[in-house]
Amino acid sequence: MKKMTAVIIVCTMMIGLLTACGNPKPVEPPTETSQKTELVVFAAASMTETLEEIAKTYETEHSNIKLTFNFDSSGTLKTQIEEGAPCDLFISAAAKQMDGLNDGGYIDGATRIDLLENKVALCVAENSKSGITSYEDMKSHLEKGDILMAMGNEDVPVGQYTQKIFSYFGLDENSLAEKGVLTYGANVKEVTTQISEGTVDCGVIYQTDAYSAGLKVSDTATEEMCGKVIYPAAVLKNSAHADEIREFLAYLQTEAAGEVFSKVGFTPIK
Repeated sequence: MKKMTAVIIVCTMMIGLLTACGNPKPVEPPTETSQKTELVVFAAASMTETLEEIAKTYETEHSNIKLTFNFDSSGTLKTQIEEGAPCDLFISAAAKQMDGLNDGGYIDGATRIDLLENKVALCVAENSKSGITSYEDMKSHLEKGDILMAMGNEDVPVGQYTQKIFSYFGLDENSLAEKGVLTYGANVKEVTTQISEGTVDCGVIYQTDAYSAGLKVSDTATEEMCGKVIYPAAVLKNSAHADEIREFLAYLQTEAAGEVFSKVGFTPIK
């Protein structure tokens, strides 16, 4: 009886081994993510909310595409591209940075477009008792030295627009900095945060960032004060996915994308 039981156990084990050998575990198919084409977009920090919203729709409609964003000041992004960072599409908050990349041979000039227009906005912190309601008020208080104002660094487009506004009003930035009435941000989001948190009385940002942060715009700069605020876009010459990124750039010019841009204060350029 014991011998019979042992034979049965051995036979059962052999059958199991033969079954396992005859039916190997199927190879897992590639995941959906591994089949996607990743497009890398370097964009001005002021576009964070709008591009992330647009990406959700675009990726839903284009299941083979994965959009990856790098948001920062246009000057920082320009430097990263020049240093070899992989990038398929660059969207700047000013022409200066795009011109620099064009002169350096980094972008495909044939793809360059003016995508959007923005406005430079003066915003006042909720807890400020300065009573600032206009750029003229800003000028007066800066000269008196009784406020603290935030602005972008000189290599940041919003900082460069602010410098033009200072020049328009005859204000000397160096003198103001020495008086201790200015603080700086590495990009427009940092300036926006200073205003939102009330660590400054006011600051100069874009009206789109004011909208996204729930800040009240006290005044917007005219073209005479700082010129037009144009956002150019272009495909990089070394893009590994030129066709796919051109298609995405074309989508950014559609009515659907334009509605997303418009609701935060951008003006799509046709």
